Amino acid sequence: MSDYRIETDSMGEVKVPKNAYYGAQTQRAVDNFPVSGIRFSRGFIEAIGLVKKNAARVNAELGELEDGVAEAIQEAASEVAEGKFDEDFPIDIFQTGSGTSTNMNANEIIAKRANELKGDNVDTEIHPNDHVNYGQSSNDVIPTSIRIAAILAVENNLIPALDHLQKAFKEKGEEFADVVKTGRTHLMDAMPVTIKQEFDGYARQLELGVERLESTLERVTELPQGGTAVGTGLNTNPKFGTEMAKALSEEVDADLSEAQNHFEAQATVDAPVELSSQLKTIATGLMKIGNDLRWMNSGPNSGIGEIELEALQPGSSIMPGKINPVIEESITMVCAQVIGNDSAITVAGQSGNFELNVMLPVVAHNLLESINILGNAVRNLADRSVSRLSVNKERVADMVGRNPVLVTALNPLIGYDKAAKIAKKAFAESRPVKEVAREMTDLSDEELDQALDPIKMTKGGFME
Repeated sequence: MSDYRIETDSMGEVKVPKNAYYGAQTQRAVDNFPVSGIRFSRGFIEAIGLVKKNAARVNAELGELEDGVAEAIQEAASEVAEGKFDEDFPIDIFQTGSGTSTNMNANEIIAKRANELKGDNVDTEIHPNDHVNYGQSSNDVIPTSIRIAAILAVENNLIPALDHLQKAFKEKGEEFADVVKTGRTHLMDAMPVTIKQEFDGYARQLELGVERLESTLERVTELPQGGTAVGTGLNTNPKFGTEMAKALSEEVDADLSEAQNHFEAQATVDAPVELSSQLKTIATGLMKIGNDLRWMNSGPNSGIGEIELEALQPGSSIMPGKINPVIEESITMVCAQVIGNDSAITVAGQSGNFELNVMLPVVAHNLLESINILGNAVRNLADRSVSRLSVNKERVADMVGRNPVLVTALNPLIGYDKAAKIAKKAFAESRPVKEVAREMTDLSDEELDQALDPIKMTKGGFME
């Protein structure tokens, strides 16, 4: 028996794998784009399934599709959204810029499955274009699916992960709130700070990241659906866009709306570009956090060694006993990828010509990849690194005591120049600042203890 069946479309006959649910147009795209092997993600396929499901529902409610046909399409589209047909989405993301091939891929799968599911009382042969794609165009389906997938990924993965890491830093900061360490500027010793102050700074970065995402999502929630080919809404019910926004809002539990201007929503991907830029901002901050943790953990003997990250795996194939900060290295690589993805999305966002952007698949892939790898890496950093780290209190205290910059607190008492001489001598002789200051000033031990108390220095203001 042949492994293929013959399918036809407007261009003629095509050989399609015998058991595939897709049809001729999908197969043509598979043949035309043997580029990367990268397919659309699970999140995007879920989103396009939800769009097709709710399009059938709304069209039936508006009297545009007979109920039995719409019900079969909804059931089949639900199965697509749930992942039953992921293997039947074989098209490379480097395809036609509108994503028409993938829209037809979904239409063909849903039509074939709907014909299997339809009741005996439904005589109509369900068609990929005439029924599944009724009142729609690739040019509004694909950008709508991008937005739905991005909203779900941000709200279900990334924002909870950022909240989780923020909580981990806050809790770990409280655990070591009384530990004073050497602050650093230019990678050089500076005035002391507490572990809590440093970790609270990281927590605030994450909190602001969530605020940036939530602000941007307000614009991502405007859906292009209803504009059809060029934004005019030709061949769809005038109420379709508004009713689709309502239906999808119920489906994904989000406050969605029809685009205020379909020409803007379909000619551009400005909202996804903006979302990507926020992901880049978050990644930039996480890169700094990850590198700070690596520096603080460096050693164990010849580095800073202020904290100790949990040993998770051997760090070398040749050096026994070597342990590396692997979680931090993982998240910094994720950050690099997100920053690179943003560059691709930025270029893609410029590639709209008149009424359509023609790099939608690249936007979809890179945006969703960035959201999901960030969310996964952030949660991993919280669970396998921050929540398990310990502080080397004795080493931290010793470094603080030998920090020559502590003399800054003596400036109001002895002046900058005298303090600089004390700092220089303390550094040259590797002695505690307090000991050298006792020799070089007339300040009493009580005055020195008061002025050079590290914990007081972390509170700001003038020393009393």
